[in-house]
Amino acid sequence: MVDNGEMTNSTAASATVDGSTGFLTLDDADRRNPLSLTTMRAATGILRDFDRDPAVRVVVIRAHGPAFSAGHDLSEMVERTVEDERTIFSACTDLMTTVHDIRQPVIAQVQGMALAAGCQLVATCDLAIAADTARFSTPGVRIGLFCSTPMVALSRAVGRKRAMQMLLTGDMIDAATAVDWGLINDSVPAADLEATVAALAARIGAFSGDTLAIGKRAFYDQIDRTEPDAYAEMSEVMATNAVTDDAQEGMSAFLAKRDPVWRS
Repeated sequence: MVDNGEMTNSTAASATVDGSTGFLTLDDADRRNPLSLTTMRAATGILRDFDRDPAVRVVVIRAHGPAFSAGHDLSEMVERTVEDERTIFSACTDLMTTVHDIRQPVIAQVQGMALAAGCQLVATCDLAIAADTARFSTPGVRIGLFCSTPMVALSRAVGRKRAMQMLLTGDMIDAATAVDWGLINDSVPAADLEATVAALAARIGAFSGDTLAIGKRAFYDQIDRTEPDAYAEMSEVMATNAVTDDAQEGMSAFLAKRDPVWRS
């Protein structure tokens, strides 16, 4: 969480596309990439733009500088009305739900500290790869502002006891612990982080865009259902997936021992 002693309305999120990968970059490195209100709104808009771009099959969220994100900008939250605070947390929720709602898999590329809402963003992403020097925490309890919204994503990623440990103590965990707890998928030497994420994005981006979208949507649809309900829903998803152009092409290519040519 950032406290720079003054209000800021700067937007520090930018978009680029390289091949099939869209990059959302937090680029307020000097301030440890805070998730200000305008930055969260801009990031949400970028993600929605990627969702509408058929050429983008994977999204990477990354940041410049030594920190991934220090979380909310506290200068926006001091001496404000409850309606002001609701606006901030509504924008945060909108950003996090958009990460799940867009059709592309979203990978967090974490090069440094991810604190509070920054940790929430990592936990929300579909996949996360971090430098082995990265650190994670939800330190709101230390300043009287419990990390209740980060708790939503964190508890679903690492489970109840580990989430409560982070939330109640505000202690930092290292990248190796984050892997062990399931907060991130892997950690790699910092010098290898960009190449590792690029390779993962390229692997995923080589698949059918429609199939990736179907799979991502289905994953979140079934994850909190009972097992019988999940099987019933996913059986229908697979049946309708099986008759799509790309599924028919993929199965035909496999049987013919050739590479598929995706239509999406």
